[in-house]
Amino acid sequence: MRSPLQILLSSAVLLPSSLLAVAPVSAQASDPAQAPVKALDDGLLGIMKSGKPAAARAAAIGPVIDRSFDLPLMTRLSVGAGWTTTSAADQSALVAAFRRMTVAQYAKNFDSWSGQAFTIDPKVDTRGGDRLVRTTLSSKSGSPTALSYRLRQSGGSWKIIDVFYRNSISQLATRRADFASVLQSGGAKALVTHLDELAAKSAR
Repeated sequence: MRSPLQILLSSAVLLPSSLLAVAPVSAQASDPAQAPVKALDDGLLGIMKSGKPAAARAAAIGPVIDRSFDLPLMTRLSVGAGWTTTSAADQSALVAAFRRMTVAQYAKNFDSWSGQAFTIDPKVDTRGGDRLVRTTLSSKSGSPTALSYRLRQSGGSWKIIDVFYRNSISQLATRRADFASVLQSGGAKALVTHLDELAAKSAR
């Protein structure tokens, strides 16, 4: 399995610690926002232990990602202000390409198992209307890795909208920074091509 940092795109964006620390309100230990994180953790362990090739891992983790993440919202937030001026057809194409990239990257990065385990912090914090679920990825070798998930309600259920590596590197902010130059130079269609290239690279 690759380092959790490799799940994020290469240009890391450090967010102020206040983003994760301002006015926490503890929720119940059995908070429903934990469920999609648990499902994702279980799905990742499943494909790691399966020993199957990348295409089979992607097919297995894809439905889990669809249930655990709000991919349309993540795509919109990653694109930023330009989303409102993007045509409906291009928005749909971007969401589909964003999904292909996300699934391919998880299938590549979680490719084998050597004793790794996820632990979910029982305390769930509230950030406005969102929830923050903290987890730890441990392995037999190396230090534990902190991974936090920001979730928002969508259609009556909680879904992940951002992932923080070591409580400071936002996957969403990283992607927004990466996508900005592509959008500026080539628009939505260029970004779809860029996302598909990232997906193809992960599928090799």
